[in-house]
Amino acid sequence: FKKGSYTDNLKSFYDFYNEIRESLKRDSTLIDLFKSQLTDDCYPDSELRTLTFDVGFYISRNISKPADKESNQVDSDDMEFTEKPKSSEEHRYWWLNANPKIWSFSNLQTSHVQEYTLFNENGNKRRVFQNFLDARAGDLVIGYESNPVKQVVALAKVSAANDGKKICFEKTESLVNPIDYRTLKECPKLEQMEFFQNPNGTFFKLTKDEYEFIMDMIREENPLTSKDMNTSYTKKDFLSEVYMSENQYDRLSGVLLNKMNLILQGAPGVGKTFTAKRLAYSLMGEKDDSRIEFVQFHQNYSYEDFVMGYRPSGDSYELKYGIFYQFCKKAENQPDKKFFFIIDEINRGNLSKIFGELLMLIEKDYRGTKATLAYNGMPFSVPKNLYIVGMMNTADRSLAMIDYALRRRFSFFEMAPAFESKGFKEYQHSLDNRTFNELISEIVKLNGEISRDKSLGKGFCIGHSYFCGKTKETCTNEWMQSVVNYDILPMLSEYWFDDDTKVQRWDHILHGVFQ
Repeated sequence: FKKGSYTDNLKSFYDFYNEIRESLKRDSTLIDLFKSQLTDDCYPDSELRTLTFDVGFYISRNISKPADKESNQVDSDDMEFTEKPKSSEEHRYWWLNANPKIWSFSNLQTSHVQEYTLFNENGNKRRVFQNFLDARAGDLVIGYESNPVKQVVALAKVSAANDGKKICFEKTESLVNPIDYRTLKECPKLEQMEFFQNPNGTFFKLTKDEYEFIMDMIREENPLTSKDMNTSYTKKDFLSEVYMSENQYDRLSGVLLNKMNLILQGAPGVGKTFTAKRLAYSLMGEKDDSRIEFVQFHQNYSYEDFVMGYRPSGDSYELKYGIFYQFCKKAENQPDKKFFFIIDEINRGNLSKIFGELLMLIEKDYRGTKATLAYNGMPFSVPKNLYIVGMMNTADRSLAMIDYALRRRFSFFEMAPAFESKGFKEYQHSLDNRTFNELISEIVKLNGEISRDKSLGKGFCIGHSYFCGKTKETCTNEWMQSVVNYDILPMLSEYWFDDDTKVQRWDHILHGVFQ
């Protein structure tokens, strides 16, 4: 060896190693001789002292003496620089630190493979270098982000053992609910953990007990999705439940898949929420509620509720992740499946305040693009397999027009009362109730008058869902009268608050159906 960088000398060793392979195969006594020579005081500087130690490790671990003295041969499989695990029981466990100022687990998509060099930019080996040498493909990894995050945020595995230059890790799961450093540090069962004993470094050993204890904490906050078979749900199922034509369904699903962000708008009772959930089912192909999240906006809803913010925790404050942030992380873990985030009353919230920098990230063209979040300074993206569906009641006078910045990021689909649809007609026929038929006939006429009213319009019509969900036995006069008295007439009183004559006239017409 010659005086020079550690990396150059290690490369020289690899070349030299290949030259003596055949000699080592022929005479196993050379192994002991080679190992002894490497530990002699024959190197010009301290870097070569480290090199000889590492080379000695390779020799002792990877070149075994022949078991068959007569053949005096060494199996070529034993000449590899990395060991292959013989079974899953031989997996080792590791703790990997990511410095967010350099790279971040949160910045990686699930299944992304991250390379990590064994030497830093100055050519010096990483701290706890032996751990990098010991790691094998298939080993399980706890992904931790250091200051300022200081949380376990991901799970990973070693995808490829070291090749003398680097080691490769594959991210396997984003944690929807990360585990704080402080929580782990306070656990007596982890007090002997290598990382807690000497946190300087990147790659630390975990015992099987330590790994399983940490995983118990992780699964308590991040339970695995049930593997139970979900009920199949198709376009046919959607059309049997939602009073919409096949043409309308094709347009609706096409708009959502194309834009990825959709708002269902319409009058009260047209079934916006009911439709949104079943639209999600039909596009998933199954009834999987674990891939649907539902929230309702209101005037006090904030970015801290939606994305992240500091919340009281004992005598101090902790950074808590909001429901949308958590759902995005959940969707990241299954990139081959569709996820749906449904927002009721989307126009009731202060949308610019709630979405913040996510106004850009939710756009189709920016899905998967990273942006730095305001609170933790970490990169974040909205996954490409997440669809947003909002509902907006067009009859709510108290609301201003929806934010134009958000409006151009969503497509809008108008939903109207479906009294004339094939599905509703079949439902109406199944009830075989003369009074119900007369009441529906009058409601259709009422909607005609509301549509023609210049101060109202079709967005204020009475929806069909007020009259759905009944059977022959439950479709009684008492039920129909309660709908008229407690749903329809109060709405008309609000619509025509300055014209009591119209309200009284329709009160008389609707109650006349029951006489």
